[in-house]
Parts: sequence; structure tokens; C-alpha cells
Amino acid sequence: MSSETAQVSSLPLPPMQYINFYTDENVRRNRAPLPPRPIPDSYSMFGHNFNVDDTIIRSLESQGFRRLYPMHFERRRELKKLNHSLLVNFLDLLDLLVHCPDSPKRAEKVEDLSLLFIHIHHLLNEFRPHQARETLRVMMELQKRQRVETATRFKKHLDKVQDILQNALQSLPDQNEVESNFKVPVEILEHMDCSMNDVTNQDPCCELDRIMCNVVDNMR
Repeated sequence: MSSETAQVSSLPLPPMQYINFYTDENVRRNRAPLPPRPIPDSYSMFGHNFNVDDTIIRSLESQGFRRLYPMHFERRRELKKLNHSLLVNFLDLLDLLVHCPDSPKRAEKVEDLSLLFIHIHHLLNEFRPHQARETLRVMMELQKRQRVETATRFKKHLDKVQDILQNALQSLPDQNEVESNFKVPVEILEHMDCSMNDVTNQDPCCELDRIMCNVVDNMR
């Protein structure tokens, strides 16, 4: 027998461990686990069989328990009554164990306590849909508040950027002033043309040629 024995659990893998199987390489090579198949008719959970068509919270009668409170009732009041009955029956069980431990009423008291616990558990489970709705409402309100805060911060940054752009535009010089600064007076251009003509008429050689000629003359 191999020392490394594969352990198989009846419960599903933890979410993060299950997600790690869906890497890009496993998906590309078709190695990712397939999704679970839909349950056709019935399934077993915690040793009990359930049908897919059953309601989320089954009635006490459908589970084979006797109902201790009426069909129309106030849950808060019934929970208080069940809690008081639970304490009274527990004290009665203690009294039986002290005075008559072999009495057959001890088993009856244990069954009564079990039935009271089942009723309390059932009443608390009936609040699960309301709890789920409230949890979803709180989550949606939190997401809404976060998005509103994000939008508010974005609006503030947008206003700052617009102010910076507006100040930059206002600091730019006028177009007419820019054009006037780049204009060269006509007199300067005419003077430059006259200077160039005078230099050309005096000596056709440029300044660099004249320097080279002087260098050659000195070397002789």
C-alpha cells in the first residue's frame, strides 16, 4: 500500500482552492474542472434526503413534528413563550433527576426539550429570507455610497483640472501681440540688403576664404 494515500472529501473544495484550478493554461488545455451537474430530483445533506421542489423552509408538519403555536402568530411573542417553556421544562428535568432519576417521565422531558429547541430553531430560520434581503440591501447601499463618493472625488479633480486649464489659457499672450513681436521692421530688412550688397561689391570672397588665403600666404 502506498504511503501517499489520496484523501477524498465528501464536501466541496474551498472556494480559493477551487478557483486556482481555473488558470489560463488549464482552461487552454481543457484541464479545468467541469461545473457541477444540476441535481435532477433529490439530494442528501447531513444525512437527510431533500427534494429539489421543496421549499427553502419546510413546515413543521412536513418534517413530522407537532406544532406548538397557532398558524397565525407573532414571532417575538412565541419565541419568548418557547424560551420560558424551555427553562421550565429544564428545571422539571433537573427535579426529576434529583428525586426520581429512574422515572419514565425523564425521557418525556427530554423529548419536550428537543421539541422546544426544534420550534425555536424553526422560528429563527423563518427570519433567514428577511436577513438575506436586509444583507443584500446593506450591500447595495454600501456600493451606492462608494460609487457616489468616487463620483464626488472625480468631480472635484475635474473642477481642479478645468481651473488649471482656464488659468493657463488666461496666461497666454494675445495673438496680435505675438504677431507684432515676430514682425521685423522694413527698415531693418532694407538696411540688411544694402549691407550685403556693399560687402559683395567690395570683395567677392567671403570671410572664411579670406582667412584661408592669409594662412596660405603666411606659410610661404
